[in-house]
Amino acid sequence: MNEQTKRPGGYAPTGKNTGIVKPKGTNEIRAHQDIDVIPLKSRKPSWLKVRSPGGPNYLHLKKMMRSEGLHTVCEEASCPNIGECWEAGTATFMILGDVCTRACKYCGVAHGMPTELDLDEPRRVAETCERMQLEHVVITSVNRDELPDGGAGIYADTIREIHARLPECSVEVLIPDFKGDEDALKTVLDAEPAILGHNLETVDRLHPDVRPGGRYWRSISYLGASKRMRPDILTKTGIILGMGEEQDELRQAMKDLREASVDILTLGQYLRPSNMHIPVARWVTPDEFAMWKQVGEEEFGFRHVESGPLVRSSYHAKEQAREVEAGGPGKIQRVMEADIPAPAEVMPGLNLVQLEMGRPGSGNTGTTGD
Repeated sequence: MNEQTKRPGGYAPTGKNTGIVKPKGTNEIRAHQDIDVIPLKSRKPSWLKVRSPGGPNYLHLKKMMRSEGLHTVCEEASCPNIGECWEAGTATFMILGDVCTRACKYCGVAHGMPTELDLDEPRRVAETCERMQLEHVVITSVNRDELPDGGAGIYADTIREIHARLPECSVEVLIPDFKGDEDALKTVLDAEPAILGHNLETVDRLHPDVRPGGRYWRSISYLGASKRMRPDILTKTGIILGMGEEQDELRQAMKDLREASVDILTLGQYLRPSNMHIPVARWVTPDEFAMWKQVGEEEFGFRHVESGPLVRSSYHAKEQAREVEAGGPGKIQRVMEADIPAPAEVMPGLNLVQLEMGRPGSGNTGTTGD
């Protein structure tokens, strides 16, 4: 790791050279002012304990990723399932580098200004998938707000390269919001992914504090726009619990997502990556996660809800791609809150305004579908 990555206030995964890494800023948010948050070094409940990775398949995959210069979100975001998934021969590839232009306060991926774009990455990812003989692959990325298309073209090239080498392999993408650009979304959809994923991450009230580069309604409506363009392609989103959300707020988020006809919802526990990230507000029990699965599927009509303390976006993804049937378009079909600049701390020189956006139908948002 070079000296720039080790400067005080920065964050980068251990052993990775990620260039200039900027500080997360304050780890305090308004939602935590009146609650007792959980200290970073507190003992985790028993249901969150997992075995340290280190099996033969895990070590083989790690060596393969390093030899090809590839990144996985499994490593970058410190996923608790990395041992289980890698031992099963599955992984979620993270394309477009490992430095994100946004600074979400819950995310363990390094952030700053990326310095390069690897145009050969799609080929290397596809060749690695072929060597692994994968049946289902998940492709995600950092945000690349400095690129004209946000990296959508690299996503499309990666999907096509995998299809060319492994025609029977289904490809799931977990995309950024591309700042609400529908042309970028179409570029990805035209490459025929099996699942188009984009994570909402948290409820409306917490969104401005923990995800300042994103927008609540932009994320929801982007998924709705995907359904308008390609109703045959499954849509998927994830919400992290334990950051300070209330039950009625989570229900509202589910309702809003179903207005965009989102097919698949994942729910998992927030785990604090470092002391520069926001604290955990509470541990959510397995019984509560089971309850939310029932609520999501039976009350709100999601076609599948994957809900549990260790669940992440790509958990059991192959089964979802094989077994879940896509629904048609919803009421929300047009992108809202589009093209609002990314955070000032990682995009120098931009004059940002925090907009107060209302719910659909309030007269203060973008349009909805017919």
